[in-house]
Amino acid sequence: MPLLVTTFKTPIGNLNLLANDQILIGANLSTIGAFKAGKDVQVVKSIPVISDLIKDYFDGDINAINGIKVSQPGAAFSQASWKAMRKIAAGKTLSYSELARRAGSPAAVRAAGSACANNAIMLVVPCHRVVKTGGALGNYAYGVSKKEWLLRHEGYF
Repeated sequence: MPLLVTTFKTPIGNLNLLANDQILIGANLSTIGAFKAGKDVQVVKSIPVISDLIKDYFDGDINAINGIKVSQPGAAFSQASWKAMRKIAAGKTLSYSELARRAGSPAAVRAAGSACANNAIMLVVPCHRVVKTGGALGNYAYGVSKKEWLLRHEGYF
């Protein structure tokens, strides 16, 4: 079965989605080509279930993305970090140091930052909810203004 790819227009730009059946394996605001998915890819108008839940999120149901199944390759600490990110409630944030603690290694603050930077499923694995100690937004691959928009949309501000 081919991987499914679609582009979804959002207030922060075109969100590209890549799925293996109904498991999201990539989400970005850059390009479909950035997925490096190979040749067995089918471009579709929408991906069943996933596209509906993304639409619901942008329409105001900020918890809708919690219903999306995800999978991405990565080392054990990255996997633990991504799992911890998915547990950050919409409208809340977590510091990089707290993320490291929840991922099982309190001293691995830099590795927690790397897990955010290497997250291939933006939005649904909500790295935008991870901020600096003290609450400063910190960096975001797609620009701090997009991170701020997502946090505002979720009721953080």
